[in-house]
Amino acid sequence: MLDLLVRVAVFLGGTFLILTVVLSAIRSFVLPRNESVLINNWVFMTVRYFFSFLAARYQTYAKRDRIMALFAPVALVMLPIIWLLLLSFAYAGIYWALGEGDFTKSYLLSSSSLLTLGSVEATTILISIVTYSEATFGLLLITLLISYLPTMYQAFTRRELVVARLELRCGNNRTAAELIGWLNRTGSLADDGPQWKVWEEWFVEIEETHTSLPILSFFRSPQPGRSWVTAADLILDAAAVIISSVEQKRDPDMELCFKAGCVAINRVSRYFEERAAAEPVEALTEEDPIEDPTRAGFFQTFDQLRDANVSLVDNREEAWKRYKELRMRYASAIEFLAKLTMAPELKAIGGSR
Repeated sequence: MLDLLVRVAVFLGGTFLILTVVLSAIRSFVLPRNESVLINNWVFMTVRYFFSFLAARYQTYAKRDRIMALFAPVALVMLPIIWLLLLSFAYAGIYWALGEGDFTKSYLLSSSSLLTLGSVEATTILISIVTYSEATFGLLLITLLISYLPTMYQAFTRRELVVARLELRCGNNRTAAELIGWLNRTGSLADDGPQWKVWEEWFVEIEETHTSLPILSFFRSPQPGRSWVTAADLILDAAAVIISSVEQKRDPDMELCFKAGCVAINRVSRYFEERAAAEPVEALTEEDPIEDPTRAGFFQTFDQLRDANVSLVDNREEAWKRYKELRMRYASAIEFLAKLTMAPELKAIGGSR
């Protein structure tokens, strides 16, 4: 009686594990929604700890970047391997529960059936049906990954195209002042709706792809000095400075881009860590210290734009307060994502990284 209960428990446990693995694959690559999958999280975190340990041994960013560039591809390849291993053990337990032999024989039968069209070694019709189901699930998991790799790399290419074009506009310094200066020199500062629409669409796609396929967040740019996180920070900083400081009529395209960017960055951040949501902002007071690096950086940017003949508002203090209010909508999320993805340092106005 006890042996029968154990076999029933092992059968049910194997069935539950099989369903868990298959549903994990479906939720990862088929379900168009940002859901956290426990098996995937364990795999990614384990691989991440290993690569973080290796990267910590190097002092320069270039060497750490070279190590971390392998993290996302390796983690993605490890995912179906873990799925298949779990399926193999789950089916081995089922074969044992159905009386196919000891666990060693059951595991050998499971392994031979996993990536084939079933096993001719099955002793009964029931066992044969189970082997064919195992072969089907094994091929399904591999097919899901292979079929979605082109989709992932297309999203990666579109993301990096915007990052590369942004670098052309703001130069090697990659600061908000440089980007705004370029817009001013080209006569696009007051009327550059198409460009802001492109960046708005980029943010919308970031929100969609980097939550439904979160491993994309860790695919690093082809050039070590680039990052989608720093690019997002640069665009949002430039928009915040223009809205708060530049004397011009309201630009709805720019404001929509800024809103889309804040929503996208915060949602991606919250996907990885709920505590990354923006913290409440304390009210500014007259005692707010001038030594604050964010304040000093803003005034430096303000002066650079004035030297570049950009039309600015008269009240610099009011511009600073407005800018700080806008920056608080995305600063904590950017900070979290920059640390999470080990993004290169950006000469941002905030001066926090």
